[in-house]
Amino acid sequence: MTEFLNNLFFIFQRLSWLSVLDIMLVTLIFFGLLYSLRDTQAMALLRGMIMLIVALILLTSLVELPAFSWFTQNSLPALFLALPVIFAPEIRRALERIGRAGSIWPVTAKSTDLALEETIHAIVSATARLSARQHGALIIMQRLDNLDEYIQSGVQLSAKVTPELLLQIFYPNTPLHDGGVIIVNSKVVSAASVLPLSASGVLNRTPERQMGLRHRAALGTSEVSDAIAIVVSEETGSISIAHAGRMLRRLDSDRLENILLAFLRPSAREQQLNIFERLLPGLFGRKEE
Repeated sequence: MTEFLNNLFFIFQRLSWLSVLDIMLVTLIFFGLLYSLRDTQAMALLRGMIMLIVALILLTSLVELPAFSWFTQNSLPALFLALPVIFAPEIRRALERIGRAGSIWPVTAKSTDLALEETIHAIVSATARLSARQHGALIIMQRLDNLDEYIQSGVQLSAKVTPELLLQIFYPNTPLHDGGVIIVNSKVVSAASVLPLSASGVLNRTPERQMGLRHRAALGTSEVSDAIAIVVSEETGSISIAHAGRMLRRLDSDRLENILLAFLRPSAREQQLNIFERLLPGLFGRKEE
């Protein structure tokens, strides 16, 4: 015990503020990696790889196996080279989050506050009526990230958002009720769009096994973009909203409207930027609509 304390005291004596900063940076990197992999299938894969590496190290250190030790020592570099390929989706998602965090344009909507409130009111009204009738629905609201890839996969529309239109689209057994509706700048730009399914394990751990493809598509879209996804369950009629890889469930109309306003209503600074953008469209490289 005394020797352990002496060694510990010796280590603390050699520590400097640069050493502490170095350790904190390495710790922060590992924390960021593990945090970005949380609730994903990659976490289970990472645990399996760690257990395999630990087992190989223990086996080669406790037992004299020259051929097996040579094989493992030469295989580990190839395994590290394969890590970027194995974790490619997670790395891409993390880089996209970093890119979105560094953007100075929080939203892309160019509509006025009145048009935004009308759009939100129409969505909330349609969602409440769909929930009462237990008609399944998936509504995606584009923000900063472009969703053209998913817009092209559906039926192209250019219609004003109204409750009647959304009710008609998601009426059971109609040609457009499968897939999702994508809304851009207060317009329904596509219906029956094919959206990415979530690779997260969040939905698998819910006590209720009523999370179908709509919920997985909503969560998946929120994982690969900053869009807001609204889901109405066909089985229970419950309303959920997904954003940034997280899902809020069992919402009523008032809570849904407040959440959408909080996400989409521009702040005073953003309104000033939008004014400058309208006054000087050439400076921002955009055409005024």
